[in-house]
Amino acid sequence: MTAAIELQDLRKSFGPTEIIRGVNLSIADGERHAIIGPNGAGKSTLFHLISGRYNVSGGTVSLHGENISNLPPYEIYRKGLSRSFQVTNIFPNMSVFENVRCGLMWVHDYKYSFWHLIDRQKELNERTAEVIEEIGLTSRQHIPAGVLTYAEQRALEIGIAAAGGADVIMLDEPTAGMSHSETDQAIALIRKITEGRTLVMVEHDMGVVFDLADRISVLVYGEIIASDTPENIRNSKAVQEAYLGAEAEE
Repeated sequence: MTAAIELQDLRKSFGPTEIIRGVNLSIADGERHAIIGPNGAGKSTLFHLISGRYNVSGGTVSLHGENISNLPPYEIYRKGLSRSFQVTNIFPNMSVFENVRCGLMWVHDYKYSFWHLIDRQKELNERTAEVIEEIGLTSRQHIPAGVLTYAEQRALEIGIAAAGGADVIMLDEPTAGMSHSETDQAIALIRKITEGRTLVMVEHDMGVVFDLADRISVLVYGEIIASDTPENIRNSKAVQEAYLGAEAEE
């Protein structure tokens, strides 16, 4: 079976400094996969390489068997991979409804074309309403996104990431800054939104990681040192030593 995402000898350097150092990783179709590691391990850089935000220095990134290395993010998005960011990335002055609809317009290649919008407005609006219902923001759909609570803004961003029908969803610290109750709600939403899809996430909250992930990969200083089930990762002495060593150097 072809992997949803396949990384082969992936490398990224900034000047003479190599940040990602020969990462090999296969993420199965339909798997919920978490990437963890101490601060400075290269997790966000790895996310940027997969999603096209950074060009690779070496190796390849494949999506469903197709090499997508160094493609622009919008092309990768249209091939079925969507992502969120650590910092909430929405249009604060536009309504919740308009935010979701803009995401749908782009993935369906309307490019904010007036004539395309007239032809497909009913279908587009119906799909937008469905997404908003899925993320639990129907009662808030007509207010500016900027006045939503932080947790609601994160839910909106997750909804936008999934709205276009991407079968691979990448979430960068989706529960960062949330309270315990907000985190529980976010976990339930992520589980619902990613049902039947492939999820790749970076997350520092180990409770979230062990609750959601089918498999976990541990990135330390730009290298994957372990990739296994949550139970095996939890009990791995190599992982424990890597975390303790990284913390001692901070």
